[in-house]
Amino acid sequence: MQKNNLKNTKKIIAFITAIAVICGMFTMYVSVSSQKEVMAVGETVIELQIDNAEITVNGVSTAIDENETVPVIMDGKTLVPVRAVIEAVGGSVEWNSETRETTLHYNGDVIRLTVDSTTAYLNDSEETLDTAPTIIGGRTMLPIRFIAEGFGFNVDWNSENKIITISVDEAEETTDTETETQADAAVTSAAGGTMTTDESAPVVYFTSDISSEGLMAVYNQLGFEPEGNVAIKLSTGEPPASNYLDPNLIKDLVQFVDGTIVECNTAYGGSRSETAMHKQVAEDHGFTAIADVDIMDEEGSMEILIEGGDSISIDYVGTHLANYDSMITLSHFKGHTMGGFGGAIKNMSIGVASREGKMWIHTAGNSRTSWVGGEQNNFLESMAEATKGVVDYFDGKIVYVSVMNNLSIDCDCNGNPAEPDMHDVGILASADPVALDQACVDIVYNTNIDESGTLIERIESRNGLHTLEQAEKIGLGSRTYNLVSID
Repeated sequence: MQKNNLKNTKKIIAFITAIAVICGMFTMYVSVSSQKEVMAVGETVIELQIDNAEITVNGVSTAIDENETVPVIMDGKTLVPVRAVIEAVGGSVEWNSETRETTLHYNGDVIRLTVDSTTAYLNDSEETLDTAPTIIGGRTMLPIRFIAEGFGFNVDWNSENKIITISVDEAEETTDTETETQADAAVTSAAGGTMTTDESAPVVYFTSDISSEGLMAVYNQLGFEPEGNVAIKLSTGEPPASNYLDPNLIKDLVQFVDGTIVECNTAYGGSRSETAMHKQVAEDHGFTAIADVDIMDEEGSMEILIEGGDSISIDYVGTHLANYDSMITLSHFKGHTMGGFGGAIKNMSIGVASREGKMWIHTAGNSRTSWVGGEQNNFLESMAEATKGVVDYFDGKIVYVSVMNNLSIDCDCNGNPAEPDMHDVGILASADPVALDQACVDIVYNTNIDESGTLIERIESRNGLHTLEQAEKIGLGSRTYNLVSID
């Protein structure tokens, strides 16, 4: 089990690293001169062996992938699962399941190949392959020599040991124009998010270290200086067995900013629908041991305005919100029975809303006494709009941190959630709630479907991505972002 978890963690880090390399964000891989000339550092030597599930990069061996895929020889031609090779040298691989087309990017060149077709494209030039790409065991296998030579790699074949050696020499200098083109690089995910190097895009920081030290490290990247009374918005979790954040994980951060944990009562009944019971749950779950806990609607609701909303123009929040000068939104990212997923936006909208405010959001402004009967898309839009009301209320004195662990399809408001199918990922932080939620969703969509399929189905069955669409539309934040790993 520990071995599988390690492989899964490495896979997520590899995905984030690949995205960052595509977007040019890891400066450790390049050196930049005062004339803005960019040059790759060193040489990469890669070895693959027929029927061997490992790839060796500069003497370090790792699994080609989690499925133990191996290179093969078909009709005298060597076919390999090429993603590991391309990502090892800082390139990227895209797969279109509808057209069954693979697109490879490296150093400004592009190769496109299609399963069962001998027609390939090197940039805009049509080429004919000796052997067509094929799918074996669910993995797309591509002709390695054509790809390597197309990108200018050196390829050697040891027939005795059946070893392919690929040498990638130091890349040539690029011009200022080419550098500008690289700076504009962007990758759009299946979930609609775009990772880019545009300096105007918000940054989302990532660490795979799910610990108090990792949480502090990723928070410190934000450079946030909270003012006055600091509210820590989180979910205290529904008994008996919800996946709320471990108080030991968040304790250092909460106490570092001298924060007060804030919540509002629930609208659906349960153990947190009344203040006294809610405070008892917070104590039982260990939150009162690390900080003061404030149920913000203990004394009722107050109205805050929402600008630019399509479904609601006011939000009802707990009156105690007025006692705080800044906020840290500390979310557990997971699925949600009604919203599809729960992250920063859900935590800020439903979570900050008073009991009647929750009903108001669920019904898109039609009721403050019942949470049932609203239209799904209007509810999703209302969540985005209620969040904007809270963000505007704090006038920029707010940041967002999300922990991607215990990734069940069910929310922390479910006392008996489904078991997680997807492995733990890490902690992300941003000053933009939309960028943060989008980055979390993109990671889910880029995880092996065997793990992420149930969570993706939950998101899509509730049209959950519409919340992000509406959030960007009304100016809450951006679905385009820079993803930066601090590992």
